[in-house]
Amino acid sequence: MIVYILCFILFLVGLYGLITRRNLIKIVISLSIMEFSVFLFLVIIGYIDSGIAPIVDLKETNQIYVDPLPQAMVLTAIVIGLATTAMLLAIAIRLYRKYKTFDIREINNLRG
Repeated sequence: MIVYILCFILFLVGLYGLITRRNLIKIVISLSIMEFSVFLFLVIIGYIDSGIAPIVDLKETNQIYVDPLPQAMVLTAIVIGLATTAMLLAIAIRLYRKYKTFDIREINNLRG
């Protein structure tokens, strides 16, 4: 139960950074922290104490297997998160080249 609470706290840390920071790079890092907390939560859901890899052996019938679906979902989500982070950093670099700042409020004031 404590691990779920820690995942939630990690998500809240990322959300706090997303809401309170004005620097684009810090916002991207906060989004990455939030993504990591969701990945961690999904992996924890699939974990079973004393579970083994889901390779079915017909000789042994009373085995407890770990659910492989959350792990596969996390691997897919990591790839999508990496692409999203790269795209956000590319947008931040383009905004920096145009406005010479990473500050969101200053970029908002310099529209044009």
